[in-house]
Amino acid sequence: MSATLAPRVVVVSRRSELDELLVRHGTRAAAEHFLRQRGRDLDEVAARHEALEAALTAVDAAVPADWRRGRVDREDLPRFLFGPEDIVVAVGQDGLVANLAKYLAGQPVVGVDPEPGRNPGVLIRFHAKAIGAALKAVAAEAAPIRRLTMVAARLDDGQELAGLNEVYAGHGTHQSARYRLIGADGRGERQSSSGVLIGTGTGATGWSASIAADRGLSGALPEPEARSLSWFVREAWPSPATGATLTAGRLNVGEELRLVCESERLVVFADGVESDHLTVTWGQQITIGLADRHLHLVVPG
Repeated sequence: MSATLAPRVVVVSRRSELDELLVRHGTRAAAEHFLRQRGRDLDEVAARHEALEAALTAVDAAVPADWRRGRVDREDLPRFLFGPEDIVVAVGQDGLVANLAKYLAGQPVVGVDPEPGRNPGVLIRFHAKAIGAALKAVAAEAAPIRRLTMVAARLDDGQELAGLNEVYAGHGTHQSARYRLIGADGRGERQSSSGVLIGTGTGATGWSASIAADRGLSGALPEPEARSLSWFVREAWPSPATGATLTAGRLNVGEELRLVCESERLVVFADGVESDHLTVTWGQQITIGLADRHLHLVVPG
């Protein structure tokens, strides 16, 4: 960290389910009625809201008084400018860290679990009560950091999108997508499928894992820090015009998977956030491979 500029701690979170219910229904009574109709209890939702608020309060209290502070909601990430001196604290579920990753350029990320034991804790590795020591260790450049591999999709018009878990390319409504796939070895095939998923080792516990398990390929998935990706074609449909022989593979350093769009419109999005996507039209090419950047995840010592 700079000797002349105090670190800025940027806390990232998302609205709780209770907050979203109140926005949608207006009052707690209306929210409670809505939940009761679905066999759920407002008390459980309120308890989770209070756990999140308590974690955010603990994080705020742990930031040294002479440090700078910032706060951003997940929905505002595309419009928020992170600085090189920032220490990013994500308070929420593991998916929040994945949503955040593509907006960063090497800033350290401390993931805080507001409900220990409820979340997998793959990316949110700290309890709120331990955040003060973690922040000081990061500022002193003494914190252990894992450099997690990311995946990037690049269009031939220069647009790019990165993901921590995976990138998906396919039809916007998950209907049949038509394209020409060219693998790292140069082999190609016209396909009609439910889309193509390219995942990292971090994503090997999620969407990629479910596909690999169905195909008996779980052992082929990379580790989170490995400079390697796995890719899968979902439900390729063989026909006189399309094939289903190139449906899975690996991408190592310097290797790329290419897709040439043969539909009116395809989309590319990362980490399940469909609202933030690239649009691909007929004849455009998507090139997918290892990203130039990593997520710098702070882990307990």
